Amino acid sequence: MGKLVRDRVPELFDGHSRPLDEVEYRAALRGKLQEEVSEYLESGEVHELADVLEVMQALAGLDGVSAAGLEDMRKKKAAERGAFDARLWWTAT
Repeated sequence: MGKLVRDRVPELFDGHSRPLDEVEYRAALRGKLQEEVSEYLESGEVHELADVLEVMQALAGLDGVSAAGLEDMRKKKAAERGAFDARLWWTAT
Protein backbone atom coordinates (compact mmCIF):
# COMPACT_ATOMS: atom_id res chain seq x y z
CA MET A 1 0.00 0.00 0.00
CA GLY A 2 1.32 3.44 -0.84
CA LYS A 3 0.52 7.09 -0.44
CA LEU A 4 1.25 10.42 -2.03
CA VAL A 5 4.54 11.83 -0.77
CA ARG A 6 6.56 14.99 -1.32
CA ASP A 7 8.98 14.97 -4.26
CA ARG A 8 12.17 14.40 -2.26
CA VAL A 9 10.91 11.54 -0.05
CA PRO A 10 12.10 8.77 -2.42
CA GLU A 11 15.67 10.09 -2.31
CA LEU A 12 15.59 10.39 1.48
CA PHE A 13 14.03 7.02 2.35
CA ASP A 14 14.03 3.46 1.01
CA GLY A 15 11.07 2.50 -1.12
CA HIS A 16 9.70 2.62 -4.62
CA SER A 17 7.82 5.40 -6.35
CA ARG A 18 6.04 5.98 -9.62
CA PRO A 19 4.40 9.04 -11.11
CA LEU A 20 0.60 9.19 -11.02
CA ASP A 21 -1.60 10.11 -13.95
CA GLU A 22 -3.83 13.18 -13.51
CA VAL A 23 -6.89 11.23 -12.31
CA GLU A 24 -4.84 9.27 -9.76
CA TYR A 25 -3.01 12.44 -8.71
CA ARG A 26 -6.20 14.44 -8.12
CA ALA A 27 -7.67 11.59 -6.05
CA ALA A 28 -4.43 11.21 -4.09
CA LEU A 29 -4.28 14.95 -3.40
CA ARG A 30 -7.86 14.95 -2.12
CA GLY A 31 -7.00 12.10 0.24
CA LYS A 32 -3.81 13.90 1.28
CA LEU A 33 -5.81 17.03 2.06
CA GLN A 34 -8.03 15.04 4.43
CA GLU A 35 -4.92 13.49 6.02
CA GLU A 36 -3.18 16.83 6.52
CA VAL A 37 -6.29 18.59 7.87
CA SER A 38 -6.81 15.70 10.32
CA GLU A 39 -3.19 15.97 11.47
CA TYR A 40 -3.67 19.69 12.13
CA LEU A 41 -6.96 19.16 13.96
CA GLU A 42 -5.42 16.45 16.14
CA SER A 43 -2.21 18.30 16.96
CA GLY A 44 -3.21 21.95 16.72
CA GLU A 45 0.35 22.67 15.57
CA VAL A 46 0.55 25.55 13.13
CA HIS A 47 3.34 23.94 11.07
CA GLU A 48 0.78 21.35 9.96
CA LEU A 49 -1.06 24.16 8.17
CA ALA A 50 1.95 24.50 5.85
CA ASP A 51 1.26 20.94 4.68
CA VAL A 52 -2.42 21.78 4.17
CA LEU A 53 -1.42 24.83 2.12
CA GLU A 54 1.00 22.79 0.00
CA VAL A 55 -1.75 20.32 -0.90
CA MET A 56 -4.27 23.11 -1.56
CA GLN A 57 -1.84 24.80 -3.94
CA ALA A 58 -1.21 21.53 -5.77
CA LEU A 59 -4.96 20.97 -6.18
CA ALA A 60 -5.43 24.53 -7.44
CA GLY A 61 -2.57 23.98 -9.89
CA LEU A 62 -4.44 21.06 -11.44
CA ASP A 63 -7.17 23.54 -12.34
CA GLY A 64 -4.68 26.03 -13.73
CA VAL A 65 -4.71 28.31 -10.69
CA SER A 66 -1.38 29.48 -9.27
CA ALA A 67 -0.68 30.13 -5.60
CA ALA A 68 -1.00 33.85 -6.38
CA GLY A 69 -4.29 33.22 -8.17
CA LEU A 70 -5.61 31.29 -5.19
CA GLU A 71 -4.58 34.16 -2.92
CA ASP A 72 -6.40 36.60 -5.23
CA MET A 73 -9.55 34.46 -4.92
CA ARG A 74 -9.21 34.49 -1.14
CA LYS A 75 -8.80 38.27 -1.10
CA LYS A 76 -11.83 38.77 -3.34
CA LYS A 77 -14.00 36.62 -1.07
CA ALA A 78 -12.69 38.46 1.99
CA ALA A 79 -13.51 41.81 0.38
CA GLU A 80 -17.01 40.67 -0.55
CA ARG A 81 -17.99 38.71 2.56
CA GLY A 82 -15.29 39.51 5.09
CA ALA A 83 -12.68 37.29 6.69
CA PHE A 84 -12.77 35.76 10.16
CA ASP A 85 -11.02 38.58 12.00
CA ALA A 86 -14.04 39.57 14.11
CA ARG A 87 -14.42 36.00 15.44
CA LEU A 88 -18.18 36.09 14.93
CA TRP A 89 -20.45 33.15 15.82
CA TRP A 90 -23.73 33.49 13.95
CA THR A 91 -27.04 31.90 14.86
CA ALA A 92 -29.98 32.01 12.47
CA THR A 93 -33.19 33.37 13.94
